[in-house]
Amino acid sequence: MFRKKKRPGAEISSSGLADISFLLLLFFLVTTTIDVDTGIDLVLPPWVDNAEQVAVKSDNIANLLVNEVGDVLLDEKIIGVPQIKSEMIARIKSNPKLIISYKTVRDTPYKIYIDVMDQLKLAYTDLRQEYSREKFGVPMDQANEDQIMEIRRAIPQRISLAEPTQAEG
Repeated sequence: MFRKKKRPGAEISSSGLADISFLLLLFFLVTTTIDVDTGIDLVLPPWVDNAEQVAVKSDNIANLLVNEVGDVLLDEKIIGVPQIKSEMIARIKSNPKLIISYKTVRDTPYKIYIDVMDQLKLAYTDLRQEYSREKFGVPMDQANEDQIMEIRRAIPQRISLAEPTQAEG
């Protein structure tokens, strides 16, 4: 009778597999971006030669110190990180010339340093938003360039970052 011929099974050619893998690898290497931002983004004022030293009254300075265990002291009184923003808003409203002197010790935890700095910047952001709404009737992100410059002149960010010191003890 009739015998069925055995047909060879279908095979997938793997000769191009290495080429395709290489092209995919190359594609992802070329299109992937790597975030290389490190450190803290601070905009410093331009350097001025022979800058005049100005005496500041002690009433116009708020001393903020973070110690090695992460305790935050505002004018030598312990304050929690979440309370910094509201306390600074109240103080800046009562004294528009207030300068915040922010100092740490070398062993201060980095997270606490950043959290405190965020609270200080949030205080200024909230004050500027409030000023923008009162003066121009719009939030700061909807203000035009001239209005933003006026807001920044009216509420300048006065944060003095002092050089860290060694922990005592």
